[in-house]
Amino acid sequence: MEVSVIGSSQVNNLGWVDLGNREVGLCSFTKNLNFSKIPSRKNSRLFIGQSSISWPSKSLFPLIVKASATAQSEAAVTSEKSSGTKRSEADNRLRLYVGLPLDAVSSSNTINHARAIAAGLKALKLLGVDGVELPVWWGIAEKEAMGQYNWTGYLALAEMVQKMGLKLHVSLCFHASKESRVSLPDWVSQIGESQPDIFFTDRSGQHYKHCLSLSVDDLPIFDGKTPTQVYKEFCENFKTSFSSFMGSTITGISIGLGPDGELRYPSYHNPAKSHGAGEFHCYDKNMLSHLKQHAEASGNPLWGLNGPHDASSSHELPTSGGFFKEHGGSWETPYGDFFLSWYAGQLISHGDRLLSLAASTFSDVPVTVSGKVPLIHSWYETRSHPAELTAGFYNTVTRDGYEGIVEMFSRNSCRVILPGMDLADEYQPNETRSSPELLLKQIISSCRTYGVDISGQNAMVSGSSSGFQQIKKNLTGENAVDLFTYQRMGASFFSPEHFPSFTAFVRDLSQPPLHSDDLPVEEVDSAESVPEKNLQVQAA
Repeated sequence: MEVSVIGSSQVNNLGWVDLGNREVGLCSFTKNLNFSKIPSRKNSRLFIGQSSISWPSKSLFPLIVKASATAQSEAAVTSEKSSGTKRSEADNRLRLYVGLPLDAVSSSNTINHARAIAAGLKALKLLGVDGVELPVWWGIAEKEAMGQYNWTGYLALAEMVQKMGLKLHVSLCFHASKESRVSLPDWVSQIGESQPDIFFTDRSGQHYKHCLSLSVDDLPIFDGKTPTQVYKEFCENFKTSFSSFMGSTITGISIGLGPDGELRYPSYHNPAKSHGAGEFHCYDKNMLSHLKQHAEASGNPLWGLNGPHDASSSHELPTSGGFFKEHGGSWETPYGDFFLSWYAGQLISHGDRLLSLAASTFSDVPVTVSGKVPLIHSWYETRSHPAELTAGFYNTVTRDGYEGIVEMFSRNSCRVILPGMDLADEYQPNETRSSPELLLKQIISSCRTYGVDISGQNAMVSGSSSGFQQIKKNLTGENAVDLFTYQRMGASFFSPEHFPSFTAFVRDLSQPPLHSDDLPVEEVDSAESVPEKNLQVQAA
């Protein structure tokens, strides 16, 4: 094959390579020109090597730098047919999105890694991906003062996505993120310094300062305004500012419902490093006030003095206390039912408030509204399901804790986002008695019962075939969903260990098995030949 260089870079000895009308890419110029042939949709071929542009990581990532006009136009047609909030019966295929980096927009409201993101969008477009998901942070867009909005960086990104012919799902994030170094708005944090009870609090008095406690939803803590009012004004200003993108480029909006944007309590701060079941977060003064009122109304005032005294702490095994014991635990007593019903009910009420305000705000624009329900799968195969209980889901061996959640989504005509579609039971640690597959099946069953649409996400960034096989199983089997967002673009996503596998996964979702001519050449290590790297997805 004749290879012609049409441009080159002095960094890392890279160059632009034109491989003909339908085959383009970027290769590293070594002694022997070496490249990987990765199939994409419409039989066009993609050639990937390492780029001189890097994400905020020590590793470099492969970068697609040029696509033929033919391949781009074909991908645009494919994406256009599958876009929009409502699809015809003739166009019933899965819609595939990829999350943009959490720090795509900087704290100063400029686009981070603009060249890298632009190149990544080109890569996704060429693969036939339908769109991308963008986290929009409260702590960036309304950073300086209440009611003062700055959408500069987000508007620029929306325009980039629009020009690329991709669709956009926006996640409105009312929480902070350690991974992307995004805090709550400065004015919120300042109030929190003098009023720490606006945050969730555990039994030891430790405050979780990455989002507001649901107990203050309707309290006028912001100069006479409640958080619910502030969230609604944020959504309304967003709708106005992005009106030219609504329904055409922006086809979906999800609203943050709690820690990491999920509908849950911050039961444990670092679940990836703990085999515990977390602990209840009901100890800020406002939550305790609600509990006291509820206990008095139920005729058991002594039950409202505090949370469960015999529950384990965040990183302890659930069996270390009496509350979660398999048999004879406090969770099975009248008091346990009283407390867990109240605790879960507070979470459902919070979700209802936020989904209702989002649904009403965006009711006059053609976008879908959604919220994220976490997959708390540790200890699922025990009788008490302690990890779910502390997170706010009253789900046990004798009680379905997701019907009330899903009914609330149905009542607000909102879609449920479910993560963890790449997780298989066989790869979970035995000591946590986990079952992501059974839990996913349970939640999906409730969604089917109440007619609630589902969007799927992955929990890990992995180059292994097993993770992609599990995703495909959930996307095409009895748990089938019509929209899946792969999280998340960045150095790991575009690494040589991962991106070829993702490319094959995209092709495999809509194409027959590859011809032998389309398989990677032997010189290039496949994703299976390197040590598997499972990275926890950075949640928006």
